[in-house]
Amino acid sequence: MESRPDSFSAFDAELASASMTDPWLHGRGEEPFYSPDFELLERLLTIPVRGEKGSASGALANGVDSWLAHELRRAGFGPDEVWPRASRPRVLPREVALLLEKLPRALADEVRQKLETMSVVAPTDAKYLGRAYEKQVDVSISRWDRGPELLISTKTQVSSFGKNLSNRFEEAYGDAGNLRSRYPLAAVGFFFVQRSTVLRDEPAAFERTVDMMRKLRDIGDGNGYTATGLALVSWTDEDPEVKVELGQVPVDIRPEQFFTRIIDRVLLASSVGHHVQVRGGFERRQLALEEDFTA
Repeated sequence: MESRPDSFSAFDAELASASMTDPWLHGRGEEPFYSPDFELLERLLTIPVRGEKGSASGALANGVDSWLAHELRRAGFGPDEVWPRASRPRVLPREVALLLEKLPRALADEVRQKLETMSVVAPTDAKYLGRAYEKQVDVSISRWDRGPELLISTKTQVSSFGKNLSNRFEEAYGDAGNLRSRYPLAAVGFFFVQRSTVLRDEPAAFERTVDMMRKLRDIGDGNGYTATGLALVSWTDEDPEVKVELGQVPVDIRPEQFFTRIIDRVLLASSVGHHVQVRGGFERRQLALEEDFTA
């Protein structure tokens, strides 16, 4: 029995065939530098655009979420640690995944199918209670024994840039305070994708976008995001192939620094026995210990 499709199913085939090569380009002792797979992002976002869902922010955003989650797995985080997972169920506690691995194959398949119908155990979306309200987090890393370690919110914008930008800023800043007040050690990120037509149609809105991405960051007072990132993407009605365009995006808010910053924060807030593979890639060395699995 095949899993029923969900809002992420359209991206499963691309994710299954995507490269898991080492994303770090720096050497040991050098400043960490993360190299994202932008070609994969292009392929993922082309799916909703080609299906004429490019103007539907939810479909496009799901592609962004799928890409961010893939990049975190590529960095070494476990396939069941990062949500949304690359297959259904999208949110599955690691401890439940370990149980499924220990069960006989037929029983495991039966339990997995049952899980997909139980949103209280394995929902499509991850929701976290913040200080003031519950927030759906688009990409996250969490475990029962550690709690939330990484919480990323994503937004996409393909038109009406100036009109909606203020609302985006207010929502994003409020969400950062809501989550960080309850989870002060978690890495909290905001990733924004705009259609590159903003450069041609509303250049003033792009200037405000760049300023917004910088202003949303924590400047040392415990408010704001651990990391923010911006990417511009383009396509036309005649050519639905999405292209990532970063030439006009300042280096300090590009996706490369976003991944470096947010992964660094996760590692700083965890012990050396946690996320050993991620830490080894980040530090460019083989650690003399194994992952600390307590389950």
